[in-house]
Amino acid sequence: MKKAEKDNGPSVRVLRVGEQVRHILSEIIARGDVHDDVLATHPVSITEVRMSPDLRHATVFVKPLLGKDEEAVLKALRTNTAYLQKTVASKVRMKYAAKLKFLADESFDEASHIEKLLRDPKVARDLEDRDAE
Repeated sequence: MKKAEKDNGPSVRVLRVGEQVRHILSEIIARGDVHDDVLATHPVSITEVRMSPDLRHATVFVKPLLGKDEEAVLKALRTNTAYLQKTVASKVRMKYAAKLKFLADESFDEASHIEKLLRDPKVARDLEDRDAE
């Protein structure tokens, strides 16, 4: 198979490892293994982990509960990256330990914005006009 035909998204292995890393990080944070005051007082959801094709880099998307103090939570996670990388590496059996990069998950905000736009009376009127035809 040619490379051009094969480029249709991440492989099953990359997706599986990303999901495994997500579960491990969620477990570490939920148990309170990271000794950080911000993480102890703010429930955090690990919404997605995207692994690079070579499995050496992981982009971790996080969202604090209700989106409160997002920057403080990201700063706390970034401060504790070395500990989290070490712990994940010890639980995931891979050749290399993945470097973790924490980013805020904006997908919930985008979904809320789109839903708000769709509920706008002008849009609802246009949709009703199309359904009548």
